[in-house]
Amino acid sequence: MNLLFLCTGNSCRSILGEATFNHLAPAGWRAMSAGSKPTGQLHPRSLALLVREGISTEGYYSKSWDRLPATPDIVITVCASAAGETCPAYLGPVLRTHWGVEDPAHATGTDEEIDAAFMKAYRILRARIEAFLALPLDTLKHDKAALKAEMDKIAAIGA
Repeated sequence: MNLLFLCTGNSCRSILGEATFNHLAPAGWRAMSAGSKPTGQLHPRSLALLVREGISTEGYYSKSWDRLPATPDIVITVCASAAGETCPAYLGPVLRTHWGVEDPAHATGTDEEIDAAFMKAYRILRARIEAFLALPLDTLKHDKAALKAEMDKIAAIGA
């Protein structure tokens, strides 16, 4: 199964989701990330956080959703719609869910406060990914409606 973490810029949240998922995922499951308007670069604080957490950053880059290495089975949007962000709508025939997370790239304040915003986004995404991976995926991957319902419930973790 291929998951796509999708946002607008593909520099922070979607990269955190992709790298964390791939770090934790069982064999046969893979995440990728993309943006509808990619920035073309990864946010240095996202990369530094992943390294501190022991997660490889090798091979990750900011990319457009029209250059995916595989067709996704599941699309997870991570834009924070409560913050007025418009999430891109993936137009393929896939299972979709929304796991909104505030964008740490827009955090202001001291270095510690900005780092805290990145850590908060990471912790929320990691908790949701761990909850997803704790599901009976071998069963649910054959029942798209049940999988969607579970993924929608997971969106409330950390919200």
